[in-house]
Amino acid sequence: MSEPTGRSARKRATILAEARRLFLAHGYQGTSVDAIAAAAAVSKQTVYKNFGDKQALLMAITDEALQDAVDAFSARVAALADTTDLRRDLTELAADYLRVVLAEPVVQLRRLVVGEAARVPELAEAYLQRAPERTLAAFADCFTRLGERGLLDIVEPRLAAEHFAFLVVGRCIDEALFRGGPAVLESVDVHAQAAAGVRVFLAGYGRN
Repeated sequence: MSEPTGRSARKRATILAEARRLFLAHGYQGTSVDAIAAAAAVSKQTVYKNFGDKQALLMAITDEALQDAVDAFSARVAALADTTDLRRDLTELAADYLRVVLAEPVVQLRRLVVGEAARVPELAEAYLQRAPERTLAAFADCFTRLGERGLLDIVEPRLAAEHFAFLVVGRCIDEALFRGGPAVLESVDVHAQAAAGVRVFLAGYGRN
């Protein structure tokens, strides 16, 4: 008889939570499937049954951590294309983008991926495609539509997206890797940082 769906879902969630905690504490190489199974109070076979192997488990953790944040933010970016007040709404979006990038779960995951990039390059590639690349693509699509509306002067949407992203996050994204997202958020005026980035972006891409 198969295990009830609810119980299976709870086991899977527990395995993910414990694996995430151990990976962040000890790294990918320093965490064994045996340790994950013990922490989750399940058998090693249960871990394999749910996730296949340790790498697939790490990928599942990456997906879980990024999906909600990236999906929600991508929807926000898409909605910006219909703005009636570009500077105001772009500044609000920029501030939210900075907060998302500096959220501690995102920073912790980024640390983990960076630390394992040389040993598990496919994880690094998957992270790039699921987070930065999706976000930049969403910016590029939005800026293309704003250009079509005559609000921006866009020739290379992807380049404009990259300029916008880095004008907003600036040094904060690197500082967060060493100091932690909360510490950086406490030290920076998010609205001022966002407004400054938008001001420079519109100076280069705005259309009067």
